[in-house]
Amino acid sequence: MARIAGVDLPRGKRVDIALTYIYGIGRTTALKILDTTGVNWERSIDDLSADEVNEIRKVLEQHYKVEGDLRREISGSTKRLMDIGCYRGLRHRRGLPARGQRTHTNARTRKGPRRGAVGKKK
Repeated sequence: MARIAGVDLPRGKRVDIALTYIYGIGRTTALKILDTTGVNWERSIDDLSADEVNEIRKVLEQHYKVEGDLRREISGSTKRLMDIGCYRGLRHRRGLPARGQRTHTNARTRKGPRRGAVGKKK
């Protein structure tokens, strides 16, 4: 089993799909990494040699921010917005959408389940 950036890549999957299990790597980035290293994207993770896995790992470490570093950077950016008290930071603090979406009827993902009005029945 290949282990890259602290993530065990799933056995039996194609290399381009398996790389997307790493936080911060999508399909396009995975294909760019494989193109850079010269590994065929149609091969399975099980078919890769140790040298090829090390080559992929080296490219990831040199050119991409993934997993813990990326999560830390994103949370730091959000925390900075909240600390300076800007509009987006206030929206993050209140758990509401920060990018201008309507909240009158939608936004249930950010707001959570509906809380019914108390004592409304009469």
